[in-house]
Amino acid sequence: MRFTKMQGAGNDYVYVDCTKEELKNPAETAVAVSDRHFGIGVDGLILIKNSQCADFFMEMYNADGSQGEMCGNGIRCVGKFVYDNGLTDKKEITVDTLAGIKTLQLYTGSDGKVKTVKVDMGAPILEAQAIPVDVGAFEAAGELKGTDRVISQPLIVEGTEYAVTCVSMGNPHAIVYIDNKIDIKKFEIEKTGPAFENHKAFPNRINTEFIQVVDRQNLNMRVWERGSGETLACGTGACASLVATVLNGMCDETAVLHLLGGDLKITWDREENTVYLEGPAETVFTGEW
Repeated sequence: MRFTKMQGAGNDYVYVDCTKEELKNPAETAVAVSDRHFGIGVDGLILIKNSQCADFFMEMYNADGSQGEMCGNGIRCVGKFVYDNGLTDKKEITVDTLAGIKTLQLYTGSDGKVKTVKVDMGAPILEAQAIPVDVGAFEAAGELKGTDRVISQPLIVEGTEYAVTCVSMGNPHAIVYIDNKIDIKKFEIEKTGPAFENHKAFPNRINTEFIQVVDRQNLNMRVWERGSGETLACGTGACASLVATVLNGMCDETAVLHLLGGDLKITWDREENTVYLEGPAETVFTGEW
């Protein structure tokens, strides 16, 4: 299997060009290549395939072998892969995913290679049932059923109450806020993240973003991804966090999310009701597995 390791803001995946070769056991392969001691060392596996309804199809697997619907950092690297490797000469492409078709704008550098990618991530999903969220698990379930949105709702996680806002960007996210007095880099995400991921409120498990509001244009973020644990960045999570923070009245509709692996610029166009994600895409190395 020929592969390319790529990363967007530190969120790294193994990419396989399945327009040229077939991979019959992607879930098992994802587990094997993801291992950072005995494998290649990545957050998961992404297959690039032909599509009947778009330029390409992206099929992604988490580090534990579970299949994901969408990955914002991953899809930017798909754009770079197909352009840099001559699979397309277009700088605007469409990529089909399990979360629908996404449109990518590719921006090249002086060497002709793609440096950054802007993705139309589509409309955020706020209805609890569609995310999905079990509203009965929240303390204010009666009130919540009347609004069908989980915005700053109290949730008890291992004895601690958190104000949680839930958003789907094709995959489910729970956003909580960390006091600015706390050093977010020292926050014990390895303890809190799994408790959120497997909480009964989230029937399909959940990705959890821990956010500090620096000001109305800047947010600090750490993320615990279902099936992968903590990652250096999460594109859909950054989009969901921007939407959640706007809904809570704490930031503007465009802000920079500062993650452990780098920065992502997110815009929620309220008039169009679509979210735009812009950030880097880089090739790390190629090889054979």
